[in-house]
Amino acid sequence: QELRPKSLDIKQEELGDMVEKEMASTSEAIEAAVRRIEEMMSQARSESSGVKLEVNERILNSCTDLMKAIRLLVTTSTNLQKEIVESGRGAATTQEFYAKNSRWTEGLISASKAVGWGATQLVESADRVVLHTGKYEELIVCSHEIAASTAQLVAASKVKAEKSSRNLARLQECSRNVNEMAAKVVASTKSGQEQIEEKDTMDFSGMSLIKLKKEEMETQVKVLELEKRLEGERVRLGALRKQHYVLAGGCEDAAEDGEAGPAPAPRRGILKKPPIAQKP
Repeated sequence: QELRPKSLDIKQEELGDMVEKEMASTSEAIEAAVRRIEEMMSQARSESSGVKLEVNERILNSCTDLMKAIRLLVTTSTNLQKEIVESGRGAATTQEFYAKNSRWTEGLISASKAVGWGATQLVESADRVVLHTGKYEELIVCSHEIAASTAQLVAASKVKAEKSSRNLARLQECSRNVNEMAAKVVASTKSGQEQIEEKDTMDFSGMSLIKLKKEEMETQVKVLELEKRLEGERVRLGALRKQHYVLAGGCEDAAEDGEAGPAPAPRRGILKKPPIAQKP
């Protein structure tokens, strides 16, 4: 009992209700996100124009498509869970089935929470970007997190599902669709960022030799400062991920027992140091 993960401090007989409540809560969060995006779209059309309006519409449209894909994913996941419970509980009640498979149930709850949280964070980030108070990078990170939480939900559902299940095949297809829509959000965000950000012409023709040398030295100092800061942020990110894996430590044990828990987010190329451009 002492070695069991402390991720959920609830009674086993409450697990069944928790699953249904969490899935319903996730659906409500996604519906609220869709409504908020529609409001942002109307606001953007009334308060912006030109390139700014074009960028905002493209980003918000891609976010809307992603929310629709997530909504279908949650609906399909709910249907698959009902199928799993009906085929596996036998003479037991639904509550008894969830209690007997508590680790698997906790994995479903955790995955559902992650999906709902990711959708909410994406909309909040999009709102700040449209209002020009946020960063485009926030949208990109939220899109990656949604893709990771989607994989977690599919993995948790797949453990108990029959391989021939149609609902499982639909869920996997929904997961691929979510990944595609998340990639479109990233693409529209990056292209929009390039359009919005003003590019300096870097016309140095009027500078003297001494002025050029001074500007060159100041730029070298900034490059070194940014490299040092970047390296520090990489170290911090690694420590955060390590602590995340420690807190979710019971998941691997559950996987070995044939049960699914929260899957860690896939490691991306962010930890790989990019090559530094050489001075010509």
